[in-house]
Amino acid sequence: MAPIPIAFGTRNVIAHKSIIAPAFESKTVLVENAWDYITMWLKRKSQKDALFYWEQARHFFDASSNLPNESAPLTSYYFALNAAKVLLLVRRASFSESHGVSGRTNAGRTCLLREFVTFERGGVLGALCAYMRESANGDEYNLKDIFYNLPYVHRAYNLTFSSQAELFTPVANPRFVRRQNSEEAWFCCDIKDPRYASGRTMNKLPDAYEHDTGMEDGFVVRRKTRFSWKRAAIKKKENLRNLIEYHRKIRKDLYYIHGPERLWYLKRRKDFQQIIQRSSLTLTFGAMHRLSELARYEPMKLARHFDCQHNWLLCEFIKSSRDQFLDEISAEITGQDFMMPGRR
Repeated sequence: MAPIPIAFGTRNVIAHKSIIAPAFESKTVLVENAWDYITMWLKRKSQKDALFYWEQARHFFDASSNLPNESAPLTSYYFALNAAKVLLLVRRASFSESHGVSGRTNAGRTCLLREFVTFERGGVLGALCAYMRESANGDEYNLKDIFYNLPYVHRAYNLTFSSQAELFTPVANPRFVRRQNSEEAWFCCDIKDPRYASGRTMNKLPDAYEHDTGMEDGFVVRRKTRFSWKRAAIKKKENLRNLIEYHRKIRKDLYYIHGPERLWYLKRRKDFQQIIQRSSLTLTFGAMHRLSELARYEPMKLARHFDCQHNWLLCEFIKSSRDQFLDEISAEITGQDFMMPGRR
């Protein structure tokens, strides 16, 4: 028998943009961008300090939109820094005023492999990592690997470095279902693109997922582990706790790209040295910081990056990372899901 969608009232439960504290019972917020909505939300919550940093973030965001790529990383990073402080203040996470991230360049020819980002233990990035249930123990990554692990520039990355395998498989309708006449529930999604609907794709996905061969209508991928979803109305709070905890585990593998449609992707298994098990939020923050250092202290070195093979990839990151970061941080601040109005 086909599984039954789990729901709150008449609304089926689907994957949420917020990783840590998704408000599954809230309706999707329809806005072109989240700036005014978050401003109103912070005022209603009497978050005076957070509101100050949110306005600062907006000023830096707007400034970045009017700057060339050689200068935009500096203000883009300060947008991300202030927006991250808003999240930490709202969620009452302690943090120091240091940035919590540093960078360096290895000697040699100009390339992304020689640009390094260090996730330090303290500061804003350290606190952001802690909130996102990630470590921050002095881990170091190069910019090439960071860009490889960001879904919203992955197509640009693969076209720039065509010899490397794709990390992200497009999926549709990521949802939570339960077995009929049972409390056993799980996550599943559809692979609709025939190029990916195969056993070869399944071999690339994390071991926690399998092909649901019992579903004849389409190619369905499901998570092997289950969680408890009780049908009794009095168990609503327990169900929500179980769902949120289970969803956090799912979102370690499930990523999205901000846009007019819901675009979700499963990341491949951890069998590549270049795979980084972090959220797009923290990876984007780290990459923005390194580029901002170059823009501020070594602008000629940054300019040389725009004369390299990865010129287009770098431009795509600078242009798209702000909107992606804004959408992700807005979801984490409020726990709500944001979509553009008038679109599916």
